Amino acid sequence: MNWIMIVGYILLLVVLFYFMILRPNKKRQKEEQERLNSLAIGVEVTTIGGIVGTIVNIKDDNITIETSIDKTLIEFKNWAIRDVKKIESDEAASK
Repeated sequence: MNWIMIVGYILLLVVLFYFMILRPNKKRQKEEQERLNSLAIGVEVTTIGGIVGTIVNIKDDNITIETSIDKTLIEFKNWAIRDVKKIESDEAASK
């Protein structure tokens, strides 16, 4: 009887571990991949360093953004993009 309870507790811990850690992590990875796939030329982005600009070139995993009025070009890796401003939401807000 004691062994059955111990095995039951271990199984309960495994299930809790899955639902508390592994499942949310997979969801977060899926959202991150969708965000990276949504990158396109002309989209406004913010980098992990806080630089805001518009994407002007995408080549493999490198992204070139244009910042400021002087049209300064800066190249980043795609993983350095923190936020992507949605174009659809801007158009809906202006109507």
